[in-house]
Amino acid sequence: MLWLYRVLFAPAFLVLFPSYLRRMRKRGGYRENLRHRFGLYDCPARGAAPRIWLQAVSVGEMLAIGPVLEALKARGIEVYLTTTTSTGFKLAQERYGSLVLGVGYFPIDWWPFSHLAWHRISPNVAVIMEGERWPEHLHQARVRGARTLCINARLSDRSFRRLRRISFAARMVLKDIDRLLPSSAAEAERFIALGFPAARIRVVGNLKFDVAPVSLSNADSLTLRKSLGFSADGALIVGASTWPGEEAALVAALDRARAAGLRCHLLLVPRHAERRDLLAAELSGRRVHFRSRGDAPQADFDIAVADTTGELSRLVQLADLVFVGKSLPPHTEGQTPVEAAAVGKAILFGPGMSNFRALTPELLRRGAARKVADAAALASTVVDLLTRPEDRAAMAAAALAWHAENRGAIDRTREEIYDAVDASGA
Repeated sequence: MLWLYRVLFAPAFLVLFPSYLRRMRKRGGYRENLRHRFGLYDCPARGAAPRIWLQAVSVGEMLAIGPVLEALKARGIEVYLTTTTSTGFKLAQERYGSLVLGVGYFPIDWWPFSHLAWHRISPNVAVIMEGERWPEHLHQARVRGARTLCINARLSDRSFRRLRRISFAARMVLKDIDRLLPSSAAEAERFIALGFPAARIRVVGNLKFDVAPVSLSNADSLTLRKSLGFSADGALIVGASTWPGEEAALVAALDRARAAGLRCHLLLVPRHAERRDLLAAELSGRRVHFRSRGDAPQADFDIAVADTTGELSRLVQLADLVFVGKSLPPHTEGQTPVEAAAVGKAILFGPGMSNFRALTPELLRRGAARKVADAAALASTVVDLLTRPEDRAAMAAAALAWHAENRGAIDRTREEIYDAVDASGA
């Protein structure tokens, strides 16, 4: 059915491309390397060393693959790294420039662009992360004899429902994958239900558990807190990777906590930093500092907005309480709770955590997190936990223990990548 995908892609691309360009312009950072989207990479010709093309979607995935890239470099395996977002691209250049052949944007998944990209990169193995199963990309791997490996593999609820309804689409996106490494047994069961052979699946755990946070000393924490515009006293509520509507809910929670006589502040870390202007309008009239403007001039702000990239793991360490975004209605998918658990923080999230449905029941069962139904429940739970430091401490300890028990995916994933390289004949 690849021919149908190719035929339908062209008119769909022409219709959607203007809005795609507008979105890229709004988010910023794409113009300089737009040619990558059409497969125009500057990549050295392949020599004797094995070569991997690794696609990681955005910032979270980029952070997770650091140890993998270090191991591949030490083994003499070349990696060309691509991403989808401008924030992921920037982070990859800053952190991994010495570990990879180059960094690029993933090409548009249409035959002329994908064909050219494969010709220029010419890998022995294609490694894709999480949900990056593009039919043309995988087809190009198969016809060129390259091995394909999907790591941290997952399926959103929406994708699973669609693929179950349209069986030929499921076959098209899965048939050219040689090996699937789901992050949980529940994810593995979904792939098996779609017809992927169980013998080609290995549950290895979630790579994001093995990302070691940079620990902050007490002095560093005080300095960072001051730079955000907060005084040394008072509890700090952190909204991690928030989406539209959730910032207002957290501000309402802050107001309710203060009305209850609690000394506290709010740090918002929006999922998309380019929403800063919208947030500035939404927070107009309040004492708010935007981190992109530099250090705060004084430590008397009520709210700070971390409209920057790649800082969440540091900033969340300041928190007394963390709300995980993209989880309050109407949002349904959720952002990762792993970073908050890694540094032992009490966690809150809404009912929409479908992208992490294997993790969140464990967090709730262990007492490391609480689920809130809506904005009103969020506000009341924030007040309750800020008045009960012993409950927060118990949640934090449970989160830290849960995180420690789930580490080890890096070693298992690395073994599978080495096997794929060996099987490729490189």
